[in-house]
Amino acid sequence: MTLKLEPFGDTALRARLPEGVERRSLLAALRALPRVVDAVVTESHAMITFDPAAPPEGVAEAMAAALSAPAPTLAPKRHVVRVRYSGPDLEEVARGAHLARTEVVAIHTAAEYVVSTLGFLPGFAYLRGLDPRLVVPRRSSPRPRVDARSVAIAGPYTGIYPFASPGGWHLLGTAIDFSAFDAASGATFALGDRVRFVEIDPCP
Repeated sequence: MTLKLEPFGDTALRARLPEGVERRSLLAALRALPRVVDAVVTESHAMITFDPAAPPEGVAEAMAAALSAPAPTLAPKRHVVRVRYSGPDLEEVARGAHLARTEVVAIHTAAEYVVSTLGFLPGFAYLRGLDPRLVVPRRSSPRPRVDARSVAIAGPYTGIYPFASPGGWHLLGTAIDFSAFDAASGATFALGDRVRFVEIDPCP
């Protein structure tokens, strides 16, 4: 498999990824390369950053080897997140989907989601697997402040805001007893992890 590396500024290289890539193993392989400062793997690209005085070698070969591996080398973690579904956009999402509030919650909690990439905010995971009935565009007017631990949807994704910030996603509820970071290991969610949501304190 041949990957074309292209400069991404003065201190980074990136390559477009084919579909169906096991990105978790690829990320680990890239971060293990000598002289790589960091690596980022998204749904469509992989990128490494480096010190311009000491660029790494063998990046394309490492990417190709990781993509050709017969099986994932790192097992994903599984997370269960408890949610109180009382978000300010729950009713609007239900109306737009021609569903009852309870049906929106049932659909959202029925799926198992996969961490497809991380970004926007530190610790923010874009979770793939949203039921097509709940796919909605971003809000036309973003909120200047979204509370930390808000569970939200936009496009084909759901996610949890790790801390208070502006945001344009539709808010369904609040994650209870959830922290986006761990003092020992960093971000709670990693690429390829599986996430399920469980409702607590159902609304009448």
